[in-house]
Amino acid sequence: MRVRWAAATHPGRRRASNEDAFCSRPDLGLFVVADGMGGHVAGEIASRLAVDTIEAAVAAGDAVPPDSRQCTLAERRLQVGFERASQAISEQTARNPRLRGMATTASALLISAETSAIGHVGDSRIYLWRDHLLQQLTHDHSWVAEQVTMGLLSPIEARQHPWRNVVTRALSASDPPQVELSPLTLQHGDRLLISSDGLHGVIGDDRIGVVLDTVANLELTCQQLIDDANDAGGPDNITTLILEIDVP
Repeated sequence: MRVRWAAATHPGRRRASNEDAFCSRPDLGLFVVADGMGGHVAGEIASRLAVDTIEAAVAAGDAVPPDSRQCTLAERRLQVGFERASQAISEQTARNPRLRGMATTASALLISAETSAIGHVGDSRIYLWRDHLLQQLTHDHSWVAEQVTMGLLSPIEARQHPWRNVVTRALSASDPPQVELSPLTLQHGDRLLISSDGLHGVIGDDRIGVVLDTVANLELTCQQLIDDANDAGGPDNITTLILEIDVP
């Protein structure tokens, strides 16, 4: 299995700094996007620390022991990465009280020929584009997502709601991580998009699907999505990481 990839990130039109971070390690099959919270310096530290810690854990090949849920090895390797990321944020906060309250979302893909998996906390997203159809693989851990599930908000209303940035799960010093894990089966020609909410918070899934379907070059696809988000106001940092699966 070969993976082609491209990534782009932009602070958006209303932010002076970029608190997003990403990792692309095709040699490990690891791809991560994190969106930091907690203010200018703290958000940047939280997202970078989470990405680097997950990367180090996966590179070391560590995994939590098997349990009754029969999780795949890829899921268990992501689990230990997310747990260590949360611990690293907690330790950094303890050493520096100015960083108190920092946290980050994280969405990760771990891909191999034998087993692939998703790990996810927060409201960054992972999408699968297959056979000209777009599917959101992750569930947003956010207040507005809960309201949409209960039928109290529409997806359009959720993108415009003043509480749209309130997440219900994150990697932080306050609570152990509640990581959403799931196995993933990939096919030749699949495209996967990992994005921070600076993209899907302002651009609807219909438009994301059109861009993934019609722009062949991965670098141009990433940039087109960022341009669309900025054209819609660019209220937040925007990160797009796109993979294309090639199975010989």
